[in-house]
Amino acid sequence: MKLNDRGLLIVISGPSGVGKGTVRKALFEMKNHNLTYSVSMTTRKIRPGEKDGKDYYFVSREEFERKIEEGKFLEHAEFVGNYYGTPLDKVDALLDQGKEVVLEIEVDGALQVKKKMPDCVMIFLVPPGKQALYDRLRGRGTESEEVIEQRIQKANREFKKAKLYDYIVVNDEVMNAADRIMAIIRAEHAKTERSIHKYMELIGEEEE
Repeated sequence: MKLNDRGLLIVISGPSGVGKGTVRKALFEMKNHNLTYSVSMTTRKIRPGEKDGKDYYFVSREEFERKIEEGKFLEHAEFVGNYYGTPLDKVDALLDQGKEVVLEIEVDGALQVKKKMPDCVMIFLVPPGKQALYDRLRGRGTESEEVIEQRIQKANREFKKAKLYDYIVVNDEVMNAADRIMAIIRAEHAKTERSIHKYMELIGEEEE
């Protein structure tokens, strides 16, 4: 029995190359969960095979900028001339349904989310060691050494922001990391601050 009806907003973040997407996929493949992935909004053109509302919410640049002015995003950023962002109203609706909403985003975006929703669960995913991250970035074989070096420098800056998160999870093995995150989600639901109101109702007592 859950003692809080509203879902949790789970933010999985960390440096580029740490395996956020792989861990998130493993998390969703686990059985008996109530996880849902937050669909982002973008101004880029829809690609063949993509569906509006499933892959992204596709909108015009004008509409996106209007939403920025109205404070409609949990977080947003611009990459290669296109905006990307997490719609606040969509996330709120899912949380009200009791869903566990998972965001898989970069560090700067995660810190934007924390400002808007301080009760979100912030999880910082880290490699077993810095060298493991460097090797993974170089092992992709898709970027120049200059770009890789920029990513490494950015990662080194982001490691220092781990103290702003609620939890640090080491991605030594993908399923181990997914198990740890699931354990965090279950523990968060049992936190007194999240469950005390429903508990007092259950036992017929008023909070003092």
